[in-house]
Amino acid sequence: MNQVDEFNAYRTRMNERILESDNKVMKRFFSLDGQAYAGGHLPVRTKEMLGLVASMVLRCDDCIKYHLGKCHAEGISTEEVMEVLSIANLVGGSICIPHTRRAVEYWDELLTSA
Repeated sequence: MNQVDEFNAYRTRMNERILESDNKVMKRFFSLDGQAYAGGHLPVRTKEMLGLVASMVLRCDDCIKYHLGKCHAEGISTEEVMEVLSIANLVGGSICIPHTRRAVEYWDELLTSA
């Protein structure tokens, strides 16, 4: 199993586990997150690229993988991803470089597993 499949399986399994606790706050948070990334005045692809920049700056590898997967599903090109990562590094500084390495590795795997 590659890291894309592993990440998606783990995320799905643990999200189901969290939601089965029937905690109203968690359910509302998950719902709000889903609603925020739905199309609106900004298209989904733009929101996913914004999510990727924020995830890079916050240095959350799980979030980076999630948004890379969504960017891939939205048909965002490698060139666009590299521009997004460059903005994230500009905003976040050199501390983002290790996350950029892992992001590029994950993106490459997304491209080969499609």
